[in-house]
Amino acid sequence: MRKPIIAGNWKMHKTLGEAESFFDSVKGKLPEAGQAETVICAPAPFLASLAGRAGDATPAVGAQTMHEEEKGAFTGEVSPVMLTDLGVRYVVIGHSERREYFNETDQSVNRKVKAAFGHGLVPIICVGESLEERESGKTAEKISGQVRAALDGIGAENAAGAVIAYEPIWAIGTGKTATSEMANEACGEIRSTLADLFGQDTAEQIRIQYGGSVKPENIEELLAQPDIDGALVGGASLEPESFIALAEAAGHE
Repeated sequence: MRKPIIAGNWKMHKTLGEAESFFDSVKGKLPEAGQAETVICAPAPFLASLAGRAGDATPAVGAQTMHEEEKGAFTGEVSPVMLTDLGVRYVVIGHSERREYFNETDQSVNRKVKAAFGHGLVPIICVGESLEERESGKTAEKISGQVRAALDGIGAENAAGAVIAYEPIWAIGTGKTATSEMANEACGEIRSTLADLFGQDTAEQIRIQYGGSVKPENIEELLAQPDIDGALVGGASLEPESFIALAEAAGHE
């Protein structure tokens, strides 16, 4: 039985004070770690404070991106060593906005995934298709290719600990949501690809999230699908009450 995981991606929102207030507001109100995992992927300037606040409790703290190198002349970047030193446990890799605006490629995603595993971080690996790719029938080809590229050279033992987030680009921040059946079909394609890469047993261990205008109103329907194990949530993760509702739905699965 795969444990549900709800991860909030705050993107470029909040001040430090607002972020700390959020953590104080949800403290003690989220499901136990044994029921469901909850993660907040916060802006880099907040990570130290929030990781200190979280400790071993929920929600865990994640980063929104990282560089693959441990150190070097990479102005403005954050290394996996820095993240683990702060107590960060998760890192989002290959979000569609990073691919679109910051020129991340399948190859750079793969390097970052390897670096994450090498430093004990759980990668939340994002894959997804554009509206044009969906309408031209290329969804399966696109997401399968992204999964294969991201996990190239990764062993089954590490892969089992990864989280894959299916985020149809056309549904991010648009208010449009794939139907639960559409989302599950894509997540099923991802799991089939994982089985081809690592075997069915490993594929059944890997958690697959849906990301794309997820809200408390649609989370239960999504989580009821057999291949959806959680959600990568944008706007609905910014308010404590909304995030608690999402987490509670996962905790009841």
